[in-house]
Amino acid sequence: MTKKQLITTILCLFATAGLAQNTTFKPELALGVSFGTNFSNISFAPYTVNTKMKMGYNGGLTLRWNTEKNLGLQAEINYTQYGWEEKFDDPQYKYSRTINYIDLPILTHIYFGSKHFKVIFNMGPKIGYALSESTDSNLNGAKPNNDNTQHDMAIEKKFDWGLCGGPGIELHTGIGSLILEGRYYYALGDIFNSRKQDHFSRSSSQVISAKVTYVFPIRK
Repeated sequence: MTKKQLITTILCLFATAGLAQNTTFKPELALGVSFGTNFSNISFAPYTVNTKMKMGYNGGLTLRWNTEKNLGLQAEINYTQYGWEEKFDDPQYKYSRTINYIDLPILTHIYFGSKHFKVIFNMGPKIGYALSESTDSNLNGAKPNNDNTQHDMAIEKKFDWGLCGGPGIELHTGIGSLILEGRYYYALGDIFNSRKQDHFSRSSSQVISAKVTYVFPIRK
C-alpha cells in the first residue's frame, strides 16, 4: 500500500467513524422538577446600603432536550425568592425585603461523562417577573443608617433579566436522573427606577443558588 493510499484509507476510517457516531446518537427529551436554596443580595449605587446575603427558595419545572452528543437545550419555569438583608451596628435592628419572582431561564446544556455519571454546565439568559414582595423589620421608627430611602420604596421595575450559569453533576438511574447543581445569576436590570433624577442609579440582584433536580425521559 502506497503512502497516498494509506492516508486515504485513514481518512475514510475517520469519516466512517464520525458518521457512525452521529447516527447512533438519539436526541432525548426529558421533563423534571427541582427545588433549592438561593442566597441573594442587591447592589445599590450611588448610595451605599450595608447588606448581607439573604436566604430564599427556588423550585419549578425543567424541560431538557439533548439534541446531540455533549450538547442540548434546557428551559425552566421557576418560582424563586430574591431580595436583601441589611446589616446594622446595633444588633437589635433588623430589615430585610423578600421579592417573589416567576422566572424563565433558557440555557445551553453542556454535558460530559459516562452513561451513569455526567458533569454538566448550564448557561444562558433568564427573564423574570416580580409577583409580590414583603418586608421583615424591627426598626420601630428608628433610622439607624444615614440613608433609609429604600425602606419606603416599593419595587418600580417588576421585569427582571440577566445572565446565569453554573456547574453540576448528574447521576443516571433506571427511572431517571438526579442532578445537583450550583448557579450564579447576575441581573442586568434594576428593581428601582434608575433615571438621572431617581435616587438610585443601580439596584440590581446577584444570586448564588444550589438546587436538586430530578428529570425523567419522555422521548428517546
